[in-house]
Amino acid sequence: MISKPTTYSSGRWLLLWLLLLLAGCQSTSDDPQPAPASGQDLFVSATKIVTAPKTLLQAAATSAGFGNYAQYVQYDVTFYKLIYKTTFQGKEIQASGLVGVPLNTPKPPALLSAQHGTIFRLADAPSNFPNSFSGFELFAGAGFATVIPDFIGFGASDNIFHPYFDQPASAAAVVDMLKATQYYLQSQQTALNDHLFLVGYSEGGYVTMAAQKEIETTTAHNLTLTAVAAGAGGYDLPEMLTGIATTPTYATPAFLAFILQAYNTTYGWNRPLTDFFQQPYAGRLPGLLDGSKALDEIDASLTTKPAELFAPAFYTNLQNGTSEADLRQKLRDNSFLTWVPKSPTRLFHGTADESVFYQTSETTFKRFQAAGAANVEFIPIPGGMHRTSIAPMMLNVLPWFQSLDK
Repeated sequence: MISKPTTYSSGRWLLLWLLLLLAGCQSTSDDPQPAPASGQDLFVSATKIVTAPKTLLQAAATSAGFGNYAQYVQYDVTFYKLIYKTTFQGKEIQASGLVGVPLNTPKPPALLSAQHGTIFRLADAPSNFPNSFSGFELFAGAGFATVIPDFIGFGASDNIFHPYFDQPASAAAVVDMLKATQYYLQSQQTALNDHLFLVGYSEGGYVTMAAQKEIETTTAHNLTLTAVAAGAGGYDLPEMLTGIATTPTYATPAFLAFILQAYNTTYGWNRPLTDFFQQPYAGRLPGLLDGSKALDEIDASLTTKPAELFAPAFYTNLQNGTSEADLRQKLRDNSFLTWVPKSPTRLFHGTADESVFYQTSETTFKRFQAAGAANVEFIPIPGGMHRTSIAPMMLNVLPWFQSLDK
């Protein structure tokens, strides 16, 4: 028996159409967010730079002041410049970095992302290796497949003013490069093990924590951290501001100029530099921050006395704790004031750091402890200054990472 097709009155058809339309238009807070881009989507290109023998890397370690580290360099390394896609202020851009792949390791290596400290010269971008050298390349010689992002504003993205201490841009530069590198190495039949490490110092310590937060809070990235090491990062930016506003001298005025110019540009404030700095410094800064000058040259052209560097009204506003609301809000937004790490994490800081105050790591660690963080350690480096603390930190980090890479 053949059944008759069901028939609907025009009223029933209209009701069904309206129900379907309403269902399609409804939106709730539980709606899934768009999935993060895959490594295949993010990868653009990889260009071989050089294969460096371990003896050359050992010599580079010694000449750069990492002589105690040379003993860990056991492998020749092939270096590549990797270009990948990332997102900055809602727009897709291309960024770059250096990838070092150790050769002839006894087992597939772990993936490690190393975040460099503050650089000012475009020529110092890690992807300019071997003309640039951060020291983090040595992790590849020690047997880790090592990723060193240039950061947005350097390398392939040098048309953008570096978004210094901007948390979303910092995290994206690392996470997207990690995924693009995973895809590239897989496409080349270069095996990796399941471990993933993050390490960084100074600005790189901050960027490392930003990437850790992004990875731990966004499971859709499909990245699982084995351990994280961060040194001397400005994790608590309001605390840093308080220190700068109350100290008679500050050893690295280039950092102050860089963050104010970066925020002024990144957030579209477009205020004249004379709002922030006195003359002659306000007039000098565009040329000092154009990507051609290194840290020491910039510092020498400024003053270490905040009261003379900053415009009087701005300096007064920094001290009273209520003015400059936009700046204070962005500093809070870009700090780590509520999130707590889950992965095994070590924080390092020199107790005599003259550029990134020791207290910013100490207060951050105490907050993590108070919030119940069970896997975070704080390792002070007695007497360590900003430039002298990275070597002892790395001598602690490398054996620790190796002990976990089993």
